Amino acid sequence: MKIRFLLSSFILVCSSLTVAATAHSADSASVTTKHANKNAPAKKAPAKQQEVASSSAMVVDLKTNEVLYSSNPNAVVPIASVTKLMTAMVTLDAKLAMDEKLAVNINDTKEMRGVYSRVRIGSEISRKDMLLLTLMSSENRAAASLAHHYPGGHKAFIKAMNAKAKALGMKNTRYVEPTGLSYKNVSSASDLIVLLKASEGYPMLGQLSSTEKKTVTFAKPRYSLDFRNTNRLVYKDNWNIHLTKTGFTNEAGHCLVMRTEMAKRQVAFVVLDAYGKYTHIADANRLRNWLETGKVTPIPAEAKQYKKQRSQQQLAKLSET
Repeated sequence: MKIRFLLSSFILVCSSLTVAATAHSADSASVTTKHANKNAPAKKAPAKQQEVASSSAMVVDLKTNEVLYSSNPNAVVPIASVTKLMTAMVTLDAKLAMDEKLAVNINDTKEMRGVYSRVRIGSEISRKDMLLLTLMSSENRAAASLAHHYPGGHKAFIKAMNAKAKALGMKNTRYVEPTGLSYKNVSSASDLIVLLKASEGYPMLGQLSSTEKKTVTFAKPRYSLDFRNTNRLVYKDNWNIHLTKTGFTNEAGHCLVMRTEMAKRQVAFVVLDAYGKYTHIADANRLRNWLETGKVTPIPAEAKQYKKQRSQQQLAKLSET
């Protein structure tokens, strides 16, 4: 009798786990069914989930709105220089002259104090080149200068950034400065997916952010500097990247957002707070490979431990609020 009871209990637990797993899979794909495009590729996300070495991640089909991958998508975390995507978007919204010469000025951005840059204070380049350096090479002085030269100045610029986030429905997003150096610039993977979708209406963002490299000549004084893209994937022939922005601070970890192609789909891709210097790149490769082949790639044990610690820290912060 005892053995029969234990056997029945074991079967019941297994059944519960199966139902829970099925419910989780259904939940992660809930966006798909209602608005799915009938002409979309038939291939669906693999049933077996790929782990990532980032605290949060999300991949969404831009045409069907299908959630192809999701891991802690609503965790509110610092986003470092991913901030600069909104900095550029707000600048373009103002419809300012792209050929206007702007002096490099960081006086309004206190986070810039003591931060090294090759770009000389007071030297001049066009607003378009300021945008290029902000997006392609994540140049902090360029981002701070865009805010300084905005109508109404730095204060009006930050207000416009937050107003734009609110208008887009980015409920977990807040900006306090234009570079991403402050840990108070926060968002979530799900909010950044919204921003990536909105970026499709700004062709220049994609063009500038995906540029591989460029030599920029400054005036007053005259000098030239070579700049390269901070996302090493733009140099890879097997990647087709339409827009990208990287980010890193100690608080934010390594971050990467892209509009790119995976499994013959146009996707919005986000990974935040990645473990290790190149882990955000590795996660991009892992997720693309998983979506295209169904093969799961293991992540390092250190990354799992890092994610666990970060999750505990986030829970601790939530309990304090």
